[in-house]
Amino acid sequence: MHIMEGFLPAEWCAVWFIISIPIVLYGVYQIKKITETTPESKALIAVSGAFMFILSSLKLPSVTGSCSHPTGNGFGAVLFGPAVTAVLASIVLIFQALLLAHGGITTLGANIFSMGIVGPFVAWIVYKSLIKSDVSSTIAVFFAAFLGDLLTYVATSFQLALAFPLPTFGAALYKFLIIFAVTQIPLAIGEGILTVIIWDRLKVYKPKLLKKLDVLSAKEN
Repeated sequence: MHIMEGFLPAEWCAVWFIISIPIVLYGVYQIKKITETTPESKALIAVSGAFMFILSSLKLPSVTGSCSHPTGNGFGAVLFGPAVTAVLASIVLIFQALLLAHGGITTLGANIFSMGIVGPFVAWIVYKSLIKSDVSSTIAVFFAAFLGDLLTYVATSFQLALAFPLPTFGAALYKFLIIFAVTQIPLAIGEGILTVIIWDRLKVYKPKLLKKLDVLSAKEN
C-alpha cells in the first residue's frame, strides 16, 4: 500500500477496488458538472491535484524515527468535495505507482479509499460543519486539512487490521494505529498550516471564484 510501502492479499485488493470505483466515477461526473458551470475552476482543480501529488510524494521524518507522507487531500476536498478529490487522488496514485514506486497498481483501490475517499470526506464534513457555525474559513481549512491527513492513516490502519487480524482484529488495529495514526499527528499539523497559507493567498487573489464555488463562510461572502 501507498502509506506503508507494503502489500495486501488479493481478495482485499479487489474489495477496495469495488468500493472505490463508483465514487471515482461519480467524481468524474462532478468534475464535468463543475467545469461546465464554472469554467474558470479548471485551473484550480489542476492546482488541487498538483498540491496532492507534491505533498503525498514527500517522505518526511515521523516521531518514531521512520518516514511518513503528508496527503494533500484536504485542500481539494474543501474546494470541490470528496468525490472530485477521489478522482484527483486516483490520478496522483497511478503516477506515483508508475514513476515513484509509491504503492502499486494492485493496491490502487485500497489507496484511493484511504487517501482519496475517507480523508477527503472527513475534511469536507469538518469544513462544512465549521463554516456553518460561522467559524472563519481559515480556521476551518486548518482542521479540515489536519483531520483529512490524519484520518487517511486511521483508514489505512483499519484496512491493514482487516487484512492481517493477528492475533485479533482489535490487537492488530491498536498496533497499526500506534504505528501510523499517532505518529502522523505532527505531519498533519504541518499540512494544516501549509494549506492555510495557500488558502489565505487564494482568498486574496481569487475571492470571486471562491464565492462562485460557495466555499466561504457566511461572513466572508
